[in-house]
Amino acid sequence: MNIKKFGSLVLSVIVLSIGTLHADEGMWMLPLIQKLNIKKMSEIGFKLSAKDIYDINNSSLKDAVLHFGAGCTAEIISKDGLVLTNHHCGYSSIQKLSTVDHDYLQNGYWAMNRDQELPAKGLTVTFLDRFEDVTKEVSEAIAGVTDPKARREALKTISDQLSAKAVGTNKYLKGRVASFFGDNQYYLVITKTYNDIRFVGAPPSSIGKFGADTDNWMWPRHTGDFSMFRIYADKENNPADYSKDNVPFKPKKFLTISLKGEQQNDPAMVIGYPGRTNRFMTSYEVKETSEITNAITILVRGVRQNVLLADMVSDPKIRLQYSSKYAGSSNFWKKAIGMNETFEKLKVYDRRAAEEKIFTDWVSADPDRIQKYGKALSEVKTAIDDRAKLQTLLKYYTEALYPIELTSAASRFSPKSEEDSKDRVAARTAPAVTPADFYKDYNAATDKKVAKAMLALFKQKVAPADLPDFFKTIDAEFHGNIDAYVDAMFSNSVFGSEEKLKAALAGDKKELANDPALKAAKNISEAMTKYNKELEQSRSMYAEGQKLFIAGILEMKAGQAIYPDANSTMRMTYGKVLSYSPKDGVTYDYVTTLDGVMQKEDPKNWEFVVPARLKELYIAKDFGQYALKDGRMPVAFLTNNDITGGNSGSPVMNRKGELIGTAFDGNWESMSSDIIFEPSLQRCINVDIRYTLFIMDKFGGAGYLLNEMRISK
Repeated sequence: MNIKKFGSLVLSVIVLSIGTLHADEGMWMLPLIQKLNIKKMSEIGFKLSAKDIYDINNSSLKDAVLHFGAGCTAEIISKDGLVLTNHHCGYSSIQKLSTVDHDYLQNGYWAMNRDQELPAKGLTVTFLDRFEDVTKEVSEAIAGVTDPKARREALKTISDQLSAKAVGTNKYLKGRVASFFGDNQYYLVITKTYNDIRFVGAPPSSIGKFGADTDNWMWPRHTGDFSMFRIYADKENNPADYSKDNVPFKPKKFLTISLKGEQQNDPAMVIGYPGRTNRFMTSYEVKETSEITNAITILVRGVRQNVLLADMVSDPKIRLQYSSKYAGSSNFWKKAIGMNETFEKLKVYDRRAAEEKIFTDWVSADPDRIQKYGKALSEVKTAIDDRAKLQTLLKYYTEALYPIELTSAASRFSPKSEEDSKDRVAARTAPAVTPADFYKDYNAATDKKVAKAMLALFKQKVAPADLPDFFKTIDAEFHGNIDAYVDAMFSNSVFGSEEKLKAALAGDKKELANDPALKAAKNISEAMTKYNKELEQSRSMYAEGQKLFIAGILEMKAGQAIYPDANSTMRMTYGKVLSYSPKDGVTYDYVTTLDGVMQKEDPKNWEFVVPARLKELYIAKDFGQYALKDGRMPVAFLTNNDITGGNSGSPVMNRKGELIGTAFDGNWESMSSDIIFEPSLQRCINVDIRYTLFIMDKFGGAGYLLNEMRISK
């Protein structure tokens, strides 16, 4: 296929598909709303124009939606830059601000004036300025470049050139080229990032994480999963580093909040930054995901989390240090469990195989198609088969060895030669963290327990020839005793504490070369680099096969609904408020209330403790303007919007584009939704905005924040 023509083919395929489009499925690109979505949206009750949602010349809803931190979404809800997102999205920042004496995670926090808003070090929010289709330019720049490294370099060069041209002299804007449809289409994404972000408030974990691991990914849900921050800017409203002279950001657009609530079948729209979906995944990849990626994640994280949780429960300081680490690990651990379960229940492998049979028959029916797409699936299958062993090894390395924090500290904080830096790039890419940041949330005794458990499991699961070299030291010097090796490494390494590290860096740095943790870190890095290099050929073959397969699918399904996989760019999904029936005889209502919180209360289980103040408000029925007509206090509700990881914190809006809730989770019965969308089962779980404001106002005593919001009753 002539790649220069592919962009117009993609658009024509989707435009033709609109008549058969399911309103609830699809993560749609905002520049195409007028052509693809607005007619159907109007039919189901939305009162918005395409330009109300996305307009590069005037303020629109996209200007009120932010990429929050490293992988969430947030929305602006006031004229003074007040930001609403999920509690679990703000979790890491809140944890960093917390101490044992001022534990904002455990106890919650509300600033009672601007001076009490706390700088959230390292947190950023990013606005979308605009999208530009650059498929033609990128395709021409990389045409004929087959070597993977050279292709990456060519792509970076054209991306830098296009970004520089689009941004011009505006030092606050940045551009990047994003790939769509398996490298068949490209868009330039122009953004602006603010980095003076301050923590305004959040409920205690007993509300913000109510139900914790047990309720995660489950419905009915009763979690007040929200937190609030504020953007600060310089006096010209531009991004600026933290300064006391900065002022609250004045947004182009902020969302009106609706207290009218939602009813079954009401229109509902979500705008956000979904991370990754794989809706073009083949049966070969389904098997790989289930048997390698998910299986290893479930096994290794389960072991590590048991170690962490035991120490967290026993010591408040350790609980605070490891809360964010545990939560991040546990979320994807449980998702892997649910995904494998739904793979089996929904027969995802069989369905993908059946679709591939249809594709193969279609290709075989025409000589031109055979020429264009005949090798697509065979290349994908060969690449998956060839990389199985290496993928398994790399997954064990990343899941079992990366979480050992002592070797991570050695890799991060040792003086690096130029050669060391080059070697470590492929194996371990960690965000910039200072020693003070690291050791604040580090407990050596806990890490030592993790190291012993991880090394024992790693040795059990990985063949002797594929073990990193420090296992030879374990055998030669410690007679194969992993626990003894770990004890010695922790005793003798300077990376066990900030004090030891400072002393070592002040002395003869050459002595660090013999540090046991640094030696282990280098062994891990060397092995990872080696395996990644060995994977390059199969990765290249897979990319080419996938690109051809997706191009063929688009041609084969001309006239049907096709949309690109999520890739952390802003998308819109629209549908309805909707209940569901997961199995025979069971129907779940679309709404939960505070009654359910009280029904779940268990003072002996930390996951289901209810704060005394919340019980007081419940008993008194002191719900103010936030109650339902029947007097109950709403907590969460369901929509059938198409979301995934990264949509956490996304605004859920009604037919007028008013804020009615915040998306925070998906449901257990559709855990394979990143691969296959199930209209009857897939649901988006949302915090009702009325519960958010009730907790902020009545529970937290921060009702003064209502004065800067625009509220529709």
